[in-house]
Amino acid sequence: MSDAAVLLDVSPAGVAVVTINRPEKHNAFNAEVIAALSEIFETLRANPGNVRLVLLRGAGPSFSAGADLEWMQSAAHFDEVDNEQDAMALATMLKRLYDLPQMTVALVQGAAMGGGAGLLAACDVGVVMADAKIRFSEVRLGLTPATISPYVIRAIGPKWSRALFASGESFDGNFAYHMGLAQYVVANMEEMTQIEEHLAKLAFATAPGAVADAKQLVDDVAGREIDHGLAVHTAKAIAKRRVSEEGREGLSAFLERRKPSWAE
Repeated sequence: MSDAAVLLDVSPAGVAVVTINRPEKHNAFNAEVIAALSEIFETLRANPGNVRLVLLRGAGPSFSAGADLEWMQSAAHFDEVDNEQDAMALATMLKRLYDLPQMTVALVQGAAMGGGAGLLAACDVGVVMADAKIRFSEVRLGLTPATISPYVIRAIGPKWSRALFASGESFDGNFAYHMGLAQYVVANMEEMTQIEEHLAKLAFATAPGAVADAKQLVDDVAGREIDHGLAVHTAKAIAKRRVSEEGREGLSAFLERRKPSWAE
């Protein structure tokens, strides 16, 4: 395996596998990992037609154990301005992951701590091992989970976020599933592979542009009052989709009892 901190493998069919590749460090974040992930996510965003599904995983026994201790030690002398710039790199990387137009899936085994748990929250779908160990551990270091908080709060809501941010309590995959942080919980790697295959089948049955718009629709609608303005917004959204190339192709395929072009 390459000694690169992050690996990207794109299959001919269009499945991108992004692997954090520091197994000896339990895939802990450092500046190199954050920069590599950020660059890869931007590359995937710029090539939506070539990639239909993005899988995010960690090499070895853990998904990601959060911040690397050596990296944290090297930043110990930073002043507030330096720290803000450093944190912005992580915030930018997470936003690029969240904004990807493709369906994104986190495949979590072992530890998912701090920023690692943030990656899980920023993905559309989480698949976690039942015995995974997940924690928003920042308060144990005198810090707060600031950069990952927008994605965690959207995933599990403010009440659980306050409880887990404040306590730093660890929880397993089953608990993550019941909170909504993960959508699938599996007992072993064989089951995880089965879920991967299931999600790939779903992804390749969908129209790429419609997936991107559906993800944006959630952000546009979540938390808004259900009023006339929202009704107008949603009516315009579906009308735009109906007259789009994908919308016309999808309807034609349905009426002609054939697969649409993106599913062939």
